[in-house]
Amino acid sequence: MSIQLRAQKNQMLVLAGTSHPELAQMVASKLGVHLGEITVFHKQNRETNVEIKESVRGKDVYIIQTGTKDTNNDMMELMIIAYACRTSAASNIIGVIPYLPYSKQSKMRKRGCIVGKLIASMLGKAGFTHLITLDLHQKEIQGFFSFPVDNLRASAFLIDYIQTSLPDYRNAVIVARNPNSVKRATSYAERLRLGIAVIHGEERMSEYEGDDGRTSPPLLDPPVKDAFGLELLPQVAAKEKPPFNVVGDVGGRIAIIVDDMIDDVIAFVKVAEVLKERGAYKVLVVATHGILSSDAPRLIEDSSIDEVVVTNTIPHEVQKMQCHKIKTVDISVLLCEAIRRIHNNESMSYLFRNVGVDD
Repeated sequence: MSIQLRAQKNQMLVLAGTSHPELAQMVASKLGVHLGEITVFHKQNRETNVEIKESVRGKDVYIIQTGTKDTNNDMMELMIIAYACRTSAASNIIGVIPYLPYSKQSKMRKRGCIVGKLIASMLGKAGFTHLITLDLHQKEIQGFFSFPVDNLRASAFLIDYIQTSLPDYRNAVIVARNPNSVKRATSYAERLRLGIAVIHGEERMSEYEGDDGRTSPPLLDPPVKDAFGLELLPQVAAKEKPPFNVVGDVGGRIAIIVDDMIDDVIAFVKVAEVLKERGAYKVLVVATHGILSSDAPRLIEDSSIDEVVVTNTIPHEVQKMQCHKIKTVDISVLLCEAIRRIHNNESMSYLFRNVGVDD
């Protein structure tokens, strides 16, 4: 009797939100399970309604939902599904969120807030006990959560694509789009046995702060000085970055720009133009998350970028129909193996083998 109860408690149930049903179906198929029956719909006032049509009591529930351009609905839907499982006595609730929304907002900006921490708190309150995600924008986001977070890496799949799809990849150079991306570029370059180049500086853009109270109380004129004649409030010159400059040799080579996500492509387009001017005969952009918002497909199609390689963490079939340069790498097997190992209480270290912490 006790064996039967234990087996029942450890049953797996995979549920899918509406953000990326194709990825959820691929993961369930590789796991050899069926997706649980669930109905998600919006009422006339845009409230989200969730109805789970099978029992979750005592089961380990895996909810597959990723962030898309409809971020707020995706997150609210995810938390409602989790809370429905929690109030129905599910044993464990594991969120499979390949792209975690709001992960860029993990630092304090002006008088804003750290939204990443808010999202972590909300997911915990909703009932999640574990989280599986892929290439967080900042690795430190894991510390926002009060439960375990497995931050998987897609670099192995992207590196395999480079090696198999570029016959002359040995003549390539890995490019860091800015100095903050040097560690990631170095990690890719070391495993591909390639050199790196770094884009330094950026085009000057006018920014109007407006009167937000930061100048109050007003600076005194003349400046206040202490007994030794030193100014107590020294004037600091505004920081200015130089125009784009390439540190490294890209002449006659394939330039591969690596990043964790590509959304607003204007910066990538400008970098590609600079690389082509410096002699690169082919420019690739390789990223994990292809958000590709707004008119990104059109900008890519008309740019010097030859190819954009992203994974299927975010659905982008519509963008691919608008731009033939976008290529997709499937990472469903990685999510499948992570789910299997967590469900069977196996070590996750194998999934991080030969993966650098800076990926």
